[in-house]
Amino acid sequence: MKEVIATWRDALHQVLDLYERKRGSIRIFFPLLFLFFIVLNVACYWWAIYTAFPHYMLTHEASHYVKLQIPVGLLGALFDSLSFFVTIWIIRRALASTKTSEYVFHLSLDLVIALLATLWVLFVFTLGGWLISLWESAPEQFADRGSKYTVRAVQALQDPTGRENAKNIYFGLIMGVSAALPTCLHLSLFVFSLLRRLKAPLTAKESPGKPGPDSPEQN
Repeated sequence: MKEVIATWRDALHQVLDLYERKRGSIRIFFPLLFLFFIVLNVACYWWAIYTAFPHYMLTHEASHYVKLQIPVGLLGALFDSLSFFVTIWIIRRALASTKTSEYVFHLSLDLVIALLATLWVLFVFTLGGWLISLWESAPEQFADRGSKYTVRAVQALQDPTGRENAKNIYFGLIMGVSAALPTCLHLSLFVFSLLRRLKAPLTAKESPGKPGPDSPEQN
């Protein structure tokens, strides 16, 4: 396992080096990063809508969901952009650690970010829906919208196999794609490192060493 962790460290170090060499000025990088996450969040939003709740766009509330993409894109991009730099800090701390347990612990903090992202999605839809209600001159109570999404989340946890609950869970997973990117990166690098270490003995067996000076081939 130590060899796998060492290979994992090397791969993560290469990714960090690539980022630091290619990032350029933060004044240019951050707006581009923010724009990327806006596009990603809006794309995930519409993907989730049309695959889970396509009938929403056939009702009188269709304009509401069209407007809702604005706060979803902006607020989602805000969280993702900030969590991106937190992830970079976590990676640096992980690579600076000397113990395997510390290394794994630091990278597991991305799971905390994913949990916070789930809560942030609930907040975004609550705040976004409330702002849209003000825009449409049909104001709602912020607390009422919060309770609405909280109830949906609790019901999904209590009965995840229910049809509507399964759709809500699916919707939440799609909306959490951007926040899950760091975790996916770490897992993919770990799997790559594990496969590389497993493949190494097989490669060594298939590639015999060069004959020495006293081998029959030299006589």
